[in-house]
Amino acid sequence: MEIAILFYVFAALAVISGFVVVFSRSVIYAAFSLLFTFLGVAGLYVLLNADFVAVAQIMVYIGGILILMVFGVMLTRKATDAEVQAPTMKTIPALIVVGLVMGTLVNVFTSATWPTSGMMPDIEGTTMEIGELLLTTFIMPFELAGILLLAAIMGAAFIARRQE
Repeated sequence: MEIAILFYVFAALAVISGFVVVFSRSVIYAAFSLLFTFLGVAGLYVLLNADFVAVAQIMVYIGGILILMVFGVMLTRKATDAEVQAPTMKTIPALIVVGLVMGTLVNVFTSATWPTSGMMPDIEGTTMEIGELLLTTFIMPFELAGILLLAAIMGAAFIARRQE
């Protein structure tokens, strides 16, 4: 019963703050609402026994990207007074796409057989197993991904310096 309540709390937090992100005209409010969206999604990951993904969500998105966005917005001149102005000319195509996506999601949700709590395996935690697999079986793809990310960071720094 408590898990169901927590699920609804985290889901409501993610959905409501997601709406604030989309419909807010202030960049600051949207950035801070994005923080609560990420927290709600991380809470949902914890409820799904995906503790590694939840911690990665918090560390990568909240700890890295969102803080960088907030600092970027705050260091930008007049960013606190900036308002987002979106043209309304693309409303009808957007509504059509949203309707198609919503119809597909409702079809999937209503036709799928969802596992109940009795059908789910009892999982203690995934962090230890993922760490062992990354450092033993999948060490080569893990190292290649690290080298690729390092090359991407160096390329971005090179491109940013060249434009000065």
